[in-house]
Amino acid sequence: MRSPELISGATRLAGVIGDPVRPSLSPAIHNAAYAAHGLDWAYVALPVRPGGVEAALRGAVALGLEGLSVTMPHKATAAACCDELTPAAVSLGVVNATKRVGTSLVGHNTDGTGFLHALSAAGWDAAGRNAIVLGAGGTARALTAALAGAGAARVTVAARRADAAREVAQLAGAVGVGVALDRVDDAGWGGADLVANTTPVGMIGGPAPQHALAQVELLSPRCWVIDAVYHPTETPLLVAAKGRGLSTLGGVELLVGVSAEVFTWWTDLDAPLDAMSAAALDQLGRER
Repeated sequence: MRSPELISGATRLAGVIGDPVRPSLSPAIHNAAYAAHGLDWAYVALPVRPGGVEAALRGAVALGLEGLSVTMPHKATAAACCDELTPAAVSLGVVNATKRVGTSLVGHNTDGTGFLHALSAAGWDAAGRNAIVLGAGGTARALTAALAGAGAARVTVAARRADAAREVAQLAGAVGVGVALDRVDDAGWGGADLVANTTPVGMIGGPAPQHALAQVELLSPRCWVIDAVYHPTETPLLVAAKGRGLSTLGGVELLVGVSAEVFTWWTDLDAPLDAMSAAALDQLGRER
């Protein structure tokens, strides 16, 4: 196993680009996965400002990096810069990971399937279920498509703007419905088997750190609540859901699910989920 302090000319490199990206948990998660498998790989955070995405991606290929994770706000731009897109990335129009294949750059998206991976590991299955996805950004797009692909009976996309919600809901085909957030009625909340926050609401330093978008008091006891935010690990939404005894998954578990699929895409190895989760939680603990 490679010591984390020893990077040689044989070390294979990967990383994450975004703006900002220094607080990312991805380096801790991926480096823990490499260590668990004894891989001579290293993963770093690479800040890239808007306008520099294409140069960064082409530079990564020229330098021989194995791949890059892509986070906000670069997912759509990165998709346009790739030489080839996987079917998932084509349908969504955004990528959260790229892979170097020779001198070509392939873009992929594991956001939605990674969330379902985490939910499945916790015992939740989308087939025949009703879900509410909060938000209309890249993560909402990926999750909406993944839920429909996994057999969800209904996927309601609820966002501040009804037109944006409807556009995302189209990715779910016949089972998709897009509405303004304030138009979700009591029956809608009560009939949900899953509520997923994909917005930054509830995030420390975000637009509404003390707020929870869902009407948690209306949710049924069977409903699962997930939140993509991981700063803090216990968001107002998750606190409210746990207070009602509902099953929950937080941003760390979801990020590990997404990262696990990227790791496997790059290495063709099974992701060591326990090691990845432990590294993420350890990193968050040291940041407090």
